[in-house]
Amino acid sequence: MLGIVWAFLLPLLMLATYTFVFSVVFQARWQGQSASRGEFALILFAGLLVFNLFSECLNRAPSLILQNQSYVKKVVFPLEILPWVTLGAALFHTGISYLVWQLFALLVLGVPSWTVLLLPLQLLPVCVLTLGLSWFTAALGVYMRDLAQLVGVLLGILMFLSPLFYPLSILPPGYQALLAINPLAPAIEATREVLIWSRVPAAPGYLLQLAVALIVAWAGFAFFQRTRRGFADVV
Repeated sequence: MLGIVWAFLLPLLMLATYTFVFSVVFQARWQGQSASRGEFALILFAGLLVFNLFSECLNRAPSLILQNQSYVKKVVFPLEILPWVTLGAALFHTGISYLVWQLFALLVLGVPSWTVLLLPLQLLPVCVLTLGLSWFTAALGVYMRDLAQLVGVLLGILMFLSPLFYPLSILPPGYQALLAINPLAPAIEATREVLIWSRVPAAPGYLLQLAVALIVAWAGFAFFQRTRRGFADVV
């Protein structure tokens, strides 16, 4: 029971903190956004839905095999499903966070547009990308025991290099192009389009995201299958 309560409280605490720091202290604004801090909070929270889904899985991935050593020596157990389990848990938490977001949005923005129904479609490339990177880091984490610390640092850097707390439009063109390489950036922007601005993201950009995610997933799965042969010798 406490876990469910915490799943609701944690996103609210994060939202309150980030909203104060970036809307009051740094006074960040999105184009077309009103002066309302409530609207800023919704824009910020929409981006965090994507980033938190990604970071929850990647934070846990390096220790997935080490925490499930009893399964490693069971030849018939499909170790490759462990990242799927982590993703399922992260999606559950994302669903709870979305419910919190939607309740707040009803108070601030009113009745949502039909485009909110596109959210699962927008999260699909993120889920596929996350699976691929989880397979890769889960396998690598068996051989590199300090990988979890490195991943935590990299995710912290990625958080500030993603358009979570500021719009890409405020950056100089050169930096905009550089940050656009971030695979989470288009997903964050597209999520805000369907949730906040009632727009359907461009199909070419979405298909490119999905194609890149599928390539990463294929490479991550292949790496996992190739390296799993040595798991039992290491753990």
